[in-house]
Amino acid sequence: MITPRYMLLFVENPAVSARFYEFLLDLKPVEESPTFALFVLEGGYKLGLWSRHTAEPAVGMTGGGMELAFPVESAEQVDALFGKWSSLGLSILQTPTELDFGRTFVALDPDDHRLRVFFPR
Repeated sequence: MITPRYMLLFVENPAVSARFYEFLLDLKPVEESPTFALFVLEGGYKLGLWSRHTAEPAVGMTGGGMELAFPVESAEQVDALFGKWSSLGLSILQTPTELDFGRTFVALDPDDHRLRVFFPR
């Protein structure tokens, strides 16, 4: 069995996206170049930010085709992060709401990738 542990987001400007995720994750990239940045997350997961202009094979779609999901420990944390991210000017696609799986909201990164924060029931 294989397990995916590496997420790649195709971005307009890896440096801009790296600063965004550095702030959001409170983590510095372990690798950075003009066309790519890499973050190593807890549990050995990796988040790569690759320039959509240099990715091979060519990228036909950017943003919105997937979500990065951030589970939190309480519904109050969902609301607190919503307040913080809203005050920082992140685009909000969905305000805090109750869905079948729990309380959630969705914001967008600079390339319109969806960022879901949720507290599962």
